[in-house]
Amino acid sequence: MPMITTRDGTRLHVEEAGSGTPIVFVHEFGGDHRSWEPQMRYFTRRYRCITYGARGYPPSDVPTDVERYSQAIATDDIADVMTALGIAKAHIVGLSMGGFATLHFGLRYPERALSLVVAGAGYGAEKQYEDYFRNVSLEVARKFEELGAVEFAKIYSTAASRIVFQVKDPRGWQEFATQLSEHSAVGSARTMQGVQARRPSIYDLEAELRQMQVPTLVVVGDEDDHCLQPGLFLKRTVPASGLLVLPKTGHTLNIDEPALFNQFVADFLATVEQNKWLPRDPRSVPAEIMKTS
Repeated sequence: MPMITTRDGTRLHVEEAGSGTPIVFVHEFGGDHRSWEPQMRYFTRRYRCITYGARGYPPSDVPTDVERYSQAIATDDIADVMTALGIAKAHIVGLSMGGFATLHFGLRYPERALSLVVAGAGYGAEKQYEDYFRNVSLEVARKFEELGAVEFAKIYSTAASRIVFQVKDPRGWQEFATQLSEHSAVGSARTMQGVQARRPSIYDLEAELRQMQVPTLVVVGDEDDHCLQPGLFLKRTVPASGLLVLPKTGHTLNIDEPALFNQFVADFLATVEQNKWLPRDPRSVPAEIMKTS
């Protein structure tokens, strides 16, 4: 599989399969390009599917300078992958860290986004937890460097929002935990320091989000507590957005409930391609309860 080179010279591992309209899958912090295998296998039947390892995730390059990692850079990396593969426009599907990058892609590169699937994007967004999130992100970075990925993966993989996955699908969860243990400790630490700990809250992007016209599907799990309110915020803010809440589901949405995730994303993409995923009708006033005149 090819390596593409970004605008700052970082090489990213890219995998693709299928033909047709492109979909780019953008992985979460705890995952990597392998996390999208259930989607690559399903959507390849109808689409040209692309997944890649973010910088800091082998076999992609692992820059040691924290300034080579940021929310803006992660967003540009999506565009650079597309450009290197000769893709002008694509559907962008992202989870968690990848969901934030997907959302920012819609703001910065709307002309290149056919649609956005923003899944599990909320950690650090809630204003009351903003400082805590930044501090705990730095602590996670420290732990990766201190303990190494093999040991710290045993802790990180048992976070509250991962437990529902472990309970319902022990084999799937174990695969996730094993792949996490294979990550670069340095790459994980720099990603936490440069991207997670520094990214802006989505609540601070309200004005820009209200102007974004890209069709958007927001997906959250009902046991992913710190993504629920941000998901509602995005639904109420992004004009052409819909909100999907998956029951008894945590943070790892696409591998936690792959059949449901694939079904709803496929329906969303089909609706977008028929130009039927539209902004909310202005007659549907959120404040109205019943009509009397």
